[in-house]
Amino acid sequence: MEEKFNRLIFIPIAAVLFLMIGYQYVCPADSNTCYFRSDEKGLFQRYSAGLELVYTEPEADEDLPSKITSRFNFTERDLDRRVDFNIRGDDVMVFLHIQKTGGTTFGRHLVKNIQLEQPCDCLAGQRKCTCHRPGKAESWLFSRFSTGWSCGLHADWTELTSCVPVVMNKRDKKNTPNGKRNFYYITMLRDPVSRYLSEWKHVQRGATWKTALHMCDGRPPTQDELPACYSGEDWTGVPLPDFMNCPSNLANNRQVRMLADLSLVGCYNMSSMSELERGRVLLASAKSNLRNMAFFGLTEFQRKTQYLFERTFGLRFIRPFTQINSTRAASVGISEKVRWRIEGLNALDMELYEYAKELFLRRYQYNRQRQHQEERLRRRQERQQRQRLHRTYLAELWRLGIGGGGAEEVEEEEVEVKVLEEVATTEDYGSQVVRW
Repeated sequence: MEEKFNRLIFIPIAAVLFLMIGYQYVCPADSNTCYFRSDEKGLFQRYSAGLELVYTEPEADEDLPSKITSRFNFTERDLDRRVDFNIRGDDVMVFLHIQKTGGTTFGRHLVKNIQLEQPCDCLAGQRKCTCHRPGKAESWLFSRFSTGWSCGLHADWTELTSCVPVVMNKRDKKNTPNGKRNFYYITMLRDPVSRYLSEWKHVQRGATWKTALHMCDGRPPTQDELPACYSGEDWTGVPLPDFMNCPSNLANNRQVRMLADLSLVGCYNMSSMSELERGRVLLASAKSNLRNMAFFGLTEFQRKTQYLFERTFGLRFIRPFTQINSTRAASVGISEKVRWRIEGLNALDMELYEYAKELFLRRYQYNRQRQHQEERLRRRQERQQRQRLHRTYLAELWRLGIGGGGAEEVEEEEVEVKVLEEVATTEDYGSQVVRW
């Protein structure tokens, strides 16, 4: 009689547990299957090491076009950028900082906003931070805010590729052959017209960058090869027409020049080939170097830049990037005629930016698709795990209800404990799933 009563009590308990298992199967903790709509905004959330990293829905001006106009043929290799960055080993991240592309902000993100086992040590009042590898007095980052201008002020691709390996070996007191060490180059680009106007405003306030070395093939340019645009200490107060009228102004097509291999065109010697041929070679070189860099971002797409950097290097930022559109360049009102003139002076940069923008958006699109595929695979694996646990649970119920008529009471209690443990395992597993 007592055994029959125990069975009657167990049936509703088993039914409740069955419903809980069914709910876990139909509405897993990480899915939106049973999600009730709210006003919250966001694609996914990630919680890591007690810090909340939130990837919000891109801002209105960052929305991905429903269809990206295709002008260039990019391969999957061009789009798939995943770097196994070994911060404990000898790998070095090299930031090529082009003037007025938001590089100062991005550079600060690198030293102050990345989750690291050993964060960069940034002391108040000092321009540079110490970014050492875990347990080593060696730098993993080559940038303005970590190593300073060790290869010259705003060193370009030509300067960095020949200088960085030597400087880093000297700093770390190593003699590592170039082929044994990975240097991952990264940079930021900006809309050419906005960047040009921003540089003009900066020069108008007194900036010169005249201490830049412009090294190429082992020597700086001569005065004849790179004549100054102004006499005196600086170009303070320069009107925009005067700024545009200087033929040797390095603001013209700056992004192409700083990303190209200048040794291909005789460095700053303009007489080595025609202007048309020189432009063609420089543009092709800049496109190739940009495409083969580990990463590049666009100033106009801050959140996407953050997303792609994190996907590329497997690192996470602590705080989300902020899109700031109220810049000095945005406050400059120019006529259509002046805009056309600026676009003409920066024709190579305009072509490069179109190329970079399409590549950037395609990489973003490719990575989002890969991320969704990874999520679907993870959910499928979790669903299979839940199904296995569910089958085990049903088998135990079947055994308890049909095959246990003459079993000892102790055996029945062991079965019940085993079933409850299975349920607890399912709930515990669901709670450990990383939520996106």
